[in-house]
Amino acid sequence: MTAMKNMTGGWIRTMCAAAALVMTVTAGAYAQVGKSQGVVDVNMAAEKDLASFPNMTPAIAKALIAKRPFLSPTELNAFLISQGFTAEQAMAFYTKAFVHINLNTATPEEIILVPGAGRRMVREFAEYRPWKTWAQFDKEIGKYVGAEGAAKLAQYTFIPMNANTATDADLMTVQGADQAWVGKIKKGRPYKTTADLEKAAGKAQARFFVIE
Repeated sequence: MTAMKNMTGGWIRTMCAAAALVMTVTAGAYAQVGKSQGVVDVNMAAEKDLASFPNMTPAIAKALIAKRPFLSPTELNAFLISQGFTAEQAMAFYTKAFVHINLNTATPEEIILVPGAGRRMVREFAEYRPWKTWAQFDKEIGKYVGAEGAAKLAQYTFIPMNANTATDADLMTVQGADQAWVGKIKKGRPYKTTADLEKAAGKAQARFFVIE
């Protein structure tokens, strides 16, 4: 009898562990904003952090904060160029801060600003649309740049999530998200217009969603 109890208890513990693993893998597979490898959302970064990034000055960081939100990397790029940045200096800044691009709608001009993307990813990002999961991204892009390279590229991108059905795990992938923000998003459901979504999520964060 004791042996049977031990076997039963061990089986239950094993099944619970397996279930927990499945939940963890699933949450990671369907997260909709690429996991940061050190790059921050330029719309969420603190002024003191921005000022410490490559080629940035306190004065430009202050002007950047006043100009936010930036809704695309091309908009951010135009701002930096207007502040005297060269293309090379702007690209160095993007290794630390960026505006995430929508994998399903990003233009060639937006994709080319992603550090490490180059002309090849302009083609590959478009070829595999529509993007639905990070597992798909890891598989297709990993064929060209490996797992580490795919992870570095993913941190600059997002796959739009449904504003009316996104899970807490999906919502928490947005940089700067906390439980209060997640609660605010869920409280505003169902969303029918972009204006309503922007009121709840914020204009910059609303970019990560589609309304379906």
